[in-house]
Amino acid sequence: MAFNELKRILCSSPVLRIYDPDLTTELHTDASAEGYGAVLLQKSPTDNQMHPVYYMSKKTTPAERKYHSYYLEILAIVEAVKKFRVYLLGIRFKIVTDCSALTKTLQKKDLPPRVARWALLLEEYNYEIEHRSGSRLKHADTLSRNPVCLILTEAAARLKRAQDDDPHISLLKKMLEKEPYQDYIMERGILCKEKDGTRLIVVPKKMQNEIIRKKHDYGHFGVRKTEELVSREYYVENLKEKIRKVIDNCVECILIEQKKGKKEGFLHPLDKGDVPLSTYHIDHLGPLTSTNKNYKYIFTVVDGFTKFTWIYPTKSLSTDETLDKLRVQQQTFGSPQRIISDRNAAFTSKDFQDYCEQEGISHYTITTGQPRGNGQVERIHQIIISVISKFSADDPTKWYKQVSKVQRCLNSTWQRSIGMTPFELLFGTKMKDENEKIMKLIEEEEVKNYNKQRNELRLKAKESIQKMQEENVKNYNRKRKKATEYRVDDLVAIKRT
Repeated sequence: MAFNELKRILCSSPVLRIYDPDLTTELHTDASAEGYGAVLLQKSPTDNQMHPVYYMSKKTTPAERKYHSYYLEILAIVEAVKKFRVYLLGIRFKIVTDCSALTKTLQKKDLPPRVARWALLLEEYNYEIEHRSGSRLKHADTLSRNPVCLILTEAAARLKRAQDDDPHISLLKKMLEKEPYQDYIMERGILCKEKDGTRLIVVPKKMQNEIIRKKHDYGHFGVRKTEELVSREYYVENLKEKIRKVIDNCVECILIEQKKGKKEGFLHPLDKGDVPLSTYHIDHLGPLTSTNKNYKYIFTVVDGFTKFTWIYPTKSLSTDETLDKLRVQQQTFGSPQRIISDRNAAFTSKDFQDYCEQEGISHYTITTGQPRGNGQVERIHQIIISVISKFSADDPTKWYKQVSKVQRCLNSTWQRSIGMTPFELLFGTKMKDENEKIMKLIEEEEVKNYNKQRNELRLKAKESIQKMQEENVKNYNRKRKKATEYRVDDLVAIKRT
């Protein structure tokens, strides 16, 4: 009966009035995950007040329910303009919404495709957009909600029991039985609080997180928007602080949103040693364009101290082929003291571990998803891709023929971290270059002094490497903070790359 009476009042004079194209016209819209609503209003010359002319309410489709709240607000305007087209076309009117971003977005040139289509549809209308807070658009907000009672009998009974179990609320109820207290009132056994002419349900402590979470889950809004949604129906003490705690523990928000501020974890550079061929950084590059010899990958070995690089074309990422290349390496240069790699299956297999154990090699694997842990070889790969692409531009299927040339370029190029070329540091002499015949005499002279120069070059390289590492640590740690110490049973999120 009460519901029918309310409908009769809203659809009768003086609340509802007949449309007049000469009067000031406004279109008030609002949207939620459940639907969107709109009210067409005109200012009456009799009392100079805005009166409704037409109500609109529409349920969102399953696809629209997944839209961001920003898109829903625009969609509400578009649907309302379509509905009231016969009233709005050809007149100047005002669109009122609680979406502050919308007032500026439609004026931009670069719009998302969906928004651009909607903006194009609105081009034929003569309108202006005004932002108002949600508390002043409750009439449109109500039409955007599900047409069901907000508090059902079962929910009301549960709320009443929770209030009775809350010591503070039960005390307020007893006080109200004797005399009025502040702006608290009782309504059907439920404690409410009057605020700005609205009756808000006082939420007991045991239900506060549940209520806040439900409102937050409408669109995973921030603190301000969630506070506005909760404050429309409920009263919670220290609401903003409690909303912030709920949002800070929302798994969906944690996983999707980018963390601000300094990232955790400092840089801990690896000791490169003080002699060549003691530490190898290894990795695979590819897949590359397949060749007529079925080469698809490059196996890269980098000496951590001298930066000397060996690159081998391979047909697969298998452990057997990887070990074959390391044994070729071993024939000339012996085995290193340690090998650093990622967690590729070729490096974590039992055969690879057995090989390292037999040769007395310490094998270290970097953390998954942290390529900078093996940054030595990662940087070399960037250069290899660039250089080999240029050398094989005419026929990409013959890239394997350029591998030796690329290796030669890498090892004869000056390195900032060691202050010389890798070849010069490893062998104590500069690499012969057929394009620089004039260097031949100088190279012959340097070979004579090889033994004397080698130790001096290595000491100089050691100092240069340490200096570079200290500089890298300083620059890297400036943007970092100490890593969080986690305990057993802590809930953590892992970023997958």
